[in-house]
Order: sequence, then C-alpha cells, then structure tokens
Amino acid sequence: MQDIVPILLGTAGLLALVSLLPPLAQRLRMPFAVLLAAFGVALGSVIHGAAAIKGLGPLGDFFTALRGFDLTSEAFISIFLPILLFETALAVEVRRLMEDIGPILLLAVVAVLVTTLVVGFSLWAFTGIGLIACLLLASTLATTDPAAVIGIFRDLGAPRRLTMLVEGESLLNDAAAIALYGLLLGMLTGGQEADVWKATQAFVWSFGGGMAAGWACGRLMCLVVTPMRNLPLAEITLTVALAYLSFILAEHYLHVSGVVSVVAAALVVGSVGQTRISPETWGGLVQVWRQLGFWGSSLIFVFAAMLVPSILSGLSLADFGLLMVVVVAALVARGAVLFGLLPVLSAMGAADRVSHAYKAVMTWGGLRGAVSLALALAISENPDISLEVKRFVAVLATGYVLFTLFINGTTLRPLMRLLRLDRLPPAELAMRNRALALSLSNIGESVQVVARDYRIEPALSQEVADRYARRLAEIGELTQGPSHGLTERDNLYIGLSILATREEELYLKHFREGIISRTLTEILTERAGWLLDGVKTSGLAGYEHAARKAIKFSRQMRWAMRLHRWLRFDRPLARRLAIRFEALLIQRLVLRELTAFNERKLAPILGRTSANELGGVLERRLMMIEQALAALKLQYPDYATALQRQYLGRAALRLEEAEYRTMNAESIISQEVFNHLERDLDLRRRQLETPPRLDLGLDLAELVARVPIFQGLSQERLRGIARVLKARLALPGETLVRRGERGDSMYFISSGAVEVLVPWLQEPVHLGTGDFFGEMALLDGQPRGADVRALGYCQLLVLDERDWRRLIERDPDLKTHIRNVAEKRRAPAPVET
Repeated sequence: MQDIVPILLGTAGLLALVSLLPPLAQRLRMPFAVLLAAFGVALGSVIHGAAAIKGLGPLGDFFTALRGFDLTSEAFISIFLPILLFETALAVEVRRLMEDIGPILLLAVVAVLVTTLVVGFSLWAFTGIGLIACLLLASTLATTDPAAVIGIFRDLGAPRRLTMLVEGESLLNDAAAIALYGLLLGMLTGGQEADVWKATQAFVWSFGGGMAAGWACGRLMCLVVTPMRNLPLAEITLTVALAYLSFILAEHYLHVSGVVSVVAAALVVGSVGQTRISPETWGGLVQVWRQLGFWGSSLIFVFAAMLVPSILSGLSLADFGLLMVVVVAALVARGAVLFGLLPVLSAMGAADRVSHAYKAVMTWGGLRGAVSLALALAISENPDISLEVKRFVAVLATGYVLFTLFINGTTLRPLMRLLRLDRLPPAELAMRNRALALSLSNIGESVQVVARDYRIEPALSQEVADRYARRLAEIGELTQGPSHGLTERDNLYIGLSILATREEELYLKHFREGIISRTLTEILTERAGWLLDGVKTSGLAGYEHAARKAIKFSRQMRWAMRLHRWLRFDRPLARRLAIRFEALLIQRLVLRELTAFNERKLAPILGRTSANELGGVLERRLMMIEQALAALKLQYPDYATALQRQYLGRAALRLEEAEYRTMNAESIISQEVFNHLERDLDLRRRQLETPPRLDLGLDLAELVARVPIFQGLSQERLRGIARVLKARLALPGETLVRRGERGDSMYFISSGAVEVLVPWLQEPVHLGTGDFFGEMALLDGQPRGADVRALGYCQLLVLDERDWRRLIERDPDLKTHIRNVAEKRRAPAPVET
C-alpha cells in the first residue's frame, strides 16, 4: 500500500496545481499551453533543486514522487494520445470538416512530408549526422499542436473557418507524422530498407488501414450502444473503451496506424452519435470527454516539459545554431505549402480559396507540443540508436518545441490583431448590430418592471434604462450607415444559412422528444446538410436545388424498386415507402415551424423584404412536400391515418411526461411516484416505436379483379390470368415505356394514372384505372411508338410477350377487344377546323 501513496500524491498534486493555471492564463492573457509548458519546465527545475533540501514534509514527498515518475514514451503515446485525439475529434463537426477536406489533407499529409524533407535535408547539410537520422528528427517536428492556437482564436473571436482548418489539420497530421516517424525509425535501426517506393506504400497502407479500422470500430460501437439507450453510465463507458480499443486493435493487431484509427472512430461517433446515444446522455458525454481531454492534455504537457531542464542542460552554441536552422527550415516548408501548393489546389477546384491573412496566421501558428516531445523521448530510449543521434534529436526537438510555444505562441495574438482577424467582416458586423439593437430595444422597460418588483427607487431604474437607451441610439446610427449595411443578397444568404442550420436543429429536437425515429433523424439531418451546402455554393439556386433533391426518390428507394421487379421481393420497397411517408410528414411540420421562426426571429433582424422572400422560399418547399404527400395519401390512405395517429400518440406521451416532471419538481408527487409513472410511460412509448406496416396492395387476385376487361370472368379463368401476370408498383414521374425500345410486354392499370407522350400530339393522352398500354408493339412486332410516364403511384399488371401470345389464343374475346383498342389508337387524330 505504501508504494501507491507517492504515485497518488504526485498525480493529485499535479492535478491540483494544473487546475489553478486556466484562470491564471486568462488573467495574464497567455495561451494555456504556453503557461503549461512554462509550469512544467519550472517544476522540472525545482524537482532537481529540491533533492538536496530536507524537512519539506508533504511538499518534499511531492517533489520526490514526481522525480520518481518513470513514464516512458510508450506510456505517453498509449495512455494519453487516444484520449487527446478522441476528445478533439468528437467535438469536430464532420460536415464542416468535409467542406475543407482538400486543404486539411494538404496540411495533414503533404505538409508533414514537405516539412520532414525540408528540415531533414537542411540539417543534413549543416551536420555530420546521417540523412535518415536528420529526417527522423524532422518527422518528430512535423506534427502541430493546436491547443494554444485554438485558445487564442476563441479569445479573439477568429473566423470559424480558420479555426476549423487548424483543428482539422491537427486531427490528421499527428497520424501522418507518427506513421512517417515509424517508417524512418525502422530504416535507422535496420528493420526496414531505405526504399522510397516501399516506404510510400507502407505509409499509405498504415494511414488508409487505420482509417478503415477506426471507421469499423466506430460503426460497431454505434450498433452496440443503441440498445443501451437511457443508460448513461454504460453509454459513456463504452466510448472511453472505444478510444483505447480502436488504438490497440489497429496498432498491435492489424499493424496500421492506431492514431488514425482513434480519429476515425471518434469522427463516426461524433457524426451519428446524437441519434445512436440517448439525448439525455449526449450532453453529459461531451462534458465527460472535455474533462478527460483537459486531464490528459495537462498531464502529458507537464510530464514532457519536466524533462526539458535535464535535456537542455548541456546546450552549446553549435546546438543553438542548428536550432535556428530548424526554425527557419520549418517556417519555409510550412509557408511553401500554404502559399505555394494551396493556391494550386484552389485553382483546380479541389478547395475553396484561403485568404493570405489566414495563411500567414497558420504559418506562424504551427506550434509544436507534447507529441513531438514524446516522439523525441522514444528515440532517446531506443537502445539501437547511437548516443550522438539520441542527444541530437532530444536537444533540437525540445528546443524547437519551446521556441514555437514561447516565441510563436506569445506573438500570435498581436499578429492576428495586425491582420485584423480579430474583427468581424462588415456583413457579420451589421448582423451583430441589428441583433444587438433588437435585444436592447425592450430592456429599458424590462428594467423598470424588475425595479418595481424589487422595490428599487425609480430614479435608479431610470438611470439604467437611460444607459441602455443611449447604447441603442449608438447602435441605431451604426446600422443606418451604408458602409455597414447588408444588401438584400447578403440578407438572403444569411437567412437561408440560418434556416438550414435551424432545420437540422429542429430534426434533432424532435428526435430528443421521441417524436421521430433514429433512422429518420439521420436521413433528415443529412438532407438539411445538403441545403446548407447548396447555400454556400450557389446561394438561393443551390438551396432550392437541394430542396428538390431532398424529395426525389433516393438511391435506396430505386434499389428497392429493382428488388421488387427482379426478385419479387416487396418488403424493402414497403420499408422505403414508409420512410418516405414519415419523412414528408416531418418535413412539412418543420417547414411550418421554420415559417413561424422566420416571422418571429428573422424578420426583425433581416428586414421585412428579406423575410418575405425567405417566406416565399419556404412556401415553395412546402408546396412540393404537400404534392408528394398527397400522392402517397391518395394511394395509401389507411397508412397515412395510422401514421398520423402514431405521431399524435407520441406527442401526447411527451406532454404527459413533461407534466409529471413539473409535478415532481414542485414536490406535488414524490420521486417514487414519478419513477412508477415513468415506467408506465416507457411501456406505452415502446408500443408506439414500431411503425405501422405499409401494405403495397399488390395482391394479384385483387388487382386483376379491379381491371374492367377481366370483370365477369369465372374464378377459374381469373386464377389462370393471375398466374401469368406480374404485379408492379410504379413511382410518380417514372418512365414505364420508352419510344424506340423493343416491346416485350404490355401493362394493365389496376389503379393510378399514366400519360402517353405521342410525338404527333400536342397534348399527352391520359390513361387511368382499367386502361392498358404497350399492346401495339406486341401486335405489330415494331418498336415502341411513344413514351409512357406514371402520373402518380400506379399499381400495374405486367404481361410479358410469351404469356401474351398464350393468353389471347385462349381468350378470343380479350384478343378482339385489345385489337379494337389498338386500331382506335392507330387512327390519326381529327384535325380541328
């Protein structure tokens, strides 16, 4: 038991000291990572000095415990790195990451390779150390640590895209640098040949394999966690296990990059976790991971920084000169990628343009941190590497990390101010002023109401109200200036972006309330993402194109149709139609909520003209939804009724639960009574979770009986006809017959309607229930003479050519009727006089 006490004392003491640093960093306006590094270096110096001091009591034991910590580089990487990477990736918005995936991959992979080559060859030119050793050192310095940079960005309110670029780079460049580091280490120690082609293949395999392994682990975790809904302890624990399991399985069993695997797994959980993990748990999960990330990043930084005094104790003038070579070469390499290669990528259309100000900040803000120190420590621990190379790597890696933190990190804030990146663009500044004016407009009156309630003297309340009135007048002057105003195009762009974002939030809100299913939420949030992407690429045209795409039949629906036609397998088609029905209902509900949101929130900020235009856009979307929904309701009215009844039942349960919670909060009912009521609610909620079954109505006997031409026949003849016919469902707008193709079947319309596009007629011919088409090509043996398109959902009976011949030979009356109809269709249309 005594052996564990020093470890607990050291760890607990460090956490206590680290917890004091964030408020100190805010007070000093210094990046937290820089303060952590300074604290670690100072603590390392004190530990060595306190060895000779006696009688310090618990403080001396604390220093002794820290001096006795023997954390290897493997412990650094295996214990702390999965936590740090998982926490960072979990907070990233995957859709926004994908918007800039081109420049992010350029920075994460290409920049790592370029930095390794430039720094490595520069050192090789100035030292007698071998090229592989120089490249190995360069690979440890190629990974960036965004902690300090992101902190500065948030303090100054830097543009969101700049923050996303740096965060995205940090997610993947650790993986790229560590994979490259492993290859070079193998070459230096003799484990691998110095073959560029093989090294490239190994790098691609490690990176791609890690991505695939992490994706598989993340998806598996999402499947496992779904049955654990409303069990927060189990759900959160599973994500912690995922961080380590994805790392260990990839690194030690699949022999691919464990770092990439952790990142990929976290991105999967972050993208679909809100629909797989119970809504009550998700907020707590994010907070738990923030706490774990804070502990992990703080401890790894302090432990690594504590080693700095011993490493740099023998720093010479020659070492300082080599350090300057590393500083200059790394800046040149990073600048070459950002200012040289990134514009080429933008010109090719693979990435959006990045401004020179952004590139300057990203060049200077490429800080290095604990990962570089951990990799350098691993080299110093390797028995297969010479002492000269160990010292070379340890001194330069440590010196360069400290340079980027204490020089680049402390001067980044002034650089951003110089480049005016701490200021809002004119359009966003105008939005800020309008929002501020709206929020201040009613505060004066509200303050006076509060003063009356608290019996505060009217003169004091009037003083506060006058102060807000003066601020409102100042804001009003700013919003009237032409240079700070928004054009109608700006207003429309901002409004559409807000509506698309709000739409996604509303889908998640209805999911959290238990109104819509997980599957439907994933589909609808993805479609809301299409809307936002469309706004960013093409403004209003892009938004409306995405809206039309969102109500078209999906790829899954078309595959289900193929299964229905080729294999007579109807269940997937029924499932996709049911999902479409549900999706249209929820989209209609959300569009009405967005219309109210536009009137209530956007109109006062963007102005009446812009709000009217946005309302028109929403109204057009609503009309498309109504038309698509009406077509489904017409074909399946019973299912529409059952689905709406189920939604109403879910809403009633939600209101009932809210009432119980209010009564429990007001102590009207005890916790025991509330728990009993909750169990009853859960039982009824599970009964409402299973959607009603959609019957496609493709029973052959029923369909044959609906066709007038078959009515009056005996049951035996009907059964014989049904045996040669095939039931088929057609979707609205689907082309059933194309002009010029070979006719191999004819169609009977059991329900629905189609239009026949005859080339010599100005208007299409409409056919409805009981009609048939496609017979003329079978009678003549000629190609199809017209296109036939479904006007709505149609239930058809299909008769192929072989069975057609057999049927009309057995039934002369049917053959005569079909020939008469065909002759009438051949007759030329009467000429109007």
